[in-house]
Amino acid sequence: MVAAPALEAITTTQAPAPVGPYNQAVKAAGLLFCSGQIALDPTSGVLVGEGDVEAETRQVLANLEAVLAEAGATPQQVVRTTVFLTDLADFARVNALYAGTFGSGVSPARACVQVAALPRGARVEIDAIAVLG
Repeated sequence: MVAAPALEAITTTQAPAPVGPYNQAVKAAGLLFCSGQIALDPTSGVLVGEGDVEAETRQVLANLEAVLAEAGATPQQVVRTTVFLTDLADFARVNALYAGTFGSGVSPARACVQVAALPRGARVEIDAIAVLG
């Protein structure tokens, strides 16, 4: 019988607290699985950007980087992301900001999908998987 991998929850006050029964990230078997981040201000819990997808994307990436940092990782260790948009017409603007975070070196594998809605009325959400070590 194979033993289950040790799991470690990652939490930081530099990113928004979860709004449900999940962790900001979980370490397992040398990988970091980051939950999707939306543009919530970590201190107030309020959605930032007032509908501006670029402002939201900047906050989403800052939140994601804070979770990675808490686990001792950087964006360069991210190997997979999923980008959720409520409007694919925002793709180019989100992609330009995304490239600023993940564009150096080997960019992560990625999926980008349009969804009907995101929590709190957000326009963008991004999750990630990183290799640790």
